[in-house]
Amino acid sequence: MLVSHSVKMMGTTIDIAIHSNNPKNDIQEVCHLLTVYNKRFSANDDDSELMMINRQAGIGAVKVHPELFELIKLGKEHSLAEPSNLNIAIGPLVQSWRIGFDDATVPSSETISEKLALTNPELIQLDSCQKSVFLSQKGMKIDLGALAKGYIADRIIQHLSEKQVTAALINLGGNVLVHGSNPNREDGSWWIGIQKPEEKRGTNVGVLAVTNQSVVTSGIYERHLLVDGQDYHHIFDKKTGYPIETDMASLTIVSDLSTDCEIWTTRLFGLPIIQAMMTINEIAHIEGIIITKDNRLIVSEGLKQHFRLYY
Repeated sequence: MLVSHSVKMMGTTIDIAIHSNNPKNDIQEVCHLLTVYNKRFSANDDDSELMMINRQAGIGAVKVHPELFELIKLGKEHSLAEPSNLNIAIGPLVQSWRIGFDDATVPSSETISEKLALTNPELIQLDSCQKSVFLSQKGMKIDLGALAKGYIADRIIQHLSEKQVTAALINLGGNVLVHGSNPNREDGSWWIGIQKPEEKRGTNVGVLAVTNQSVVTSGIYERHLLVDGQDYHHIFDKKTGYPIETDMASLTIVSDLSTDCEIWTTRLFGLPIIQAMMTINEIAHIEGIIITKDNRLIVSEGLKQHFRLYY
C-alpha cells in the first residue's frame, strides 16, 4: 500500500507517495530534502544560494554547491542551443512581470528592452575547478524555474532508489516522476493524467501509462495576468520579452529523467507545431504530446500505445 503526503512549497502543492518498509520515515526524509533544495535553487527566496549569485552580479564570483553549479552549467548549455526558448538568464524579465504573484504588472516597453539587455546567457561565467559562478553584468539574474523542479525530483528519486524503496511517486505541481512498480495496479504501471487546457486542474484529456519515467507538462493556461482586457500568460519569448505567441496550449514531455522533461518542454514550447513534434520524434530519449489552442492533439510515435484518450 502506498503512503501519501502533501506539502506546500516552491509556490505549489507537492504530493509524495511511497511504498517501503518504513514509508513515514522516507516521507520525512523527502520533506527535508525538499527544504534543502528549495534553499539552494529558489529565485524568490532572498536567502537561497542562487540569490547569493544574483546579488553578486557584476561584483564577484560565488562558490556554490556542486549540484547548483551542475544545474546552472546544464541550463547555460541548453540556453545557448538551437532551437531553444530556454534561457536561465531571463530572471530580470521574469521579475519585471511577476506573473503568478500578487504584484504582477505589465512593464513598459522601455523596461522590457532594458531587462532584455541583461538576459544574455553567454555572460554567465563558470569556473569548473572552483565551482563558482559569476554574472558579469550588474543587474543580471539567473532563474532556474524552468529546470529546478525536474532536477529536484530526479535527486529525490535517486535518494529513494539508493534506499531500496519499492515504489514512489513525486508530483511537484504537475512535474511527475515515478519509481518502481505501482502496487495498486496489476501491471505495475502508473497512470498519469494529461491536463485539459483551460479546464480546472484535474480535468484530463486522457492518461499515460508509464514506468520509471517522468511526465512534465508546460502550458499557457497555468498563470495569467489580465490588464485592460488583455490576457498575458507566464511563458516568455526570450527574444521579445513578451509572453510567447504560439498555437500551443500545452506541451507534455515524457523521459526517464525529469530534468530532461523540463529542458525539452521549455526548449520546444512555442515552436511551430510540426517542427516541435518532428524534433520530439527525432530525439531518442524523449516522447511528447502537444495540445493546440483549437484542441488538436498530437502524440509522438513512441507514446501512442501508452496513451488513452478520454474523448
